Amino acid sequence: MIGGFIITGEAPKNVAVRGIGPSLIPFGIAHALADPTLELRGSDSALLFQNDDWRDDPAQAAQLTALGLALDDPNESGIVATLQAGASYTAILAGKNGGTGIGLVEIYNVH
Repeated sequence: MIGGFIITGEAPKNVAVRGIGPSLIPFGIAHALADPTLELRGSDSALLFQNDDWRDDPAQAAQLTALGLALDDPNESGIVATLQAGASYTAILAGKNGGTGIGLVEIYNVH
């Protein structure tokens, strides 16, 4: 899954991007993506950040938790980043090791 977005305005903005899979199961979503991975790429397609299991990076996990955006499942992915204004970005959600299923990409403007 690919989610594109643009940072508007003149100042950089802090964003949180989450890749959801297993947390969809309690909502009746069958075949949820078991182990989502997440990449954040710039307008030139350069890889800016990547994450597999959100708790693997203690700094990212602490930021997500402080923002109230901690993920429910340890296999889900999350990134917090400061992005430059006037540029487009792409969040790419995929299944680890080619896994398939239903997933969700969430992008938050956080302060």
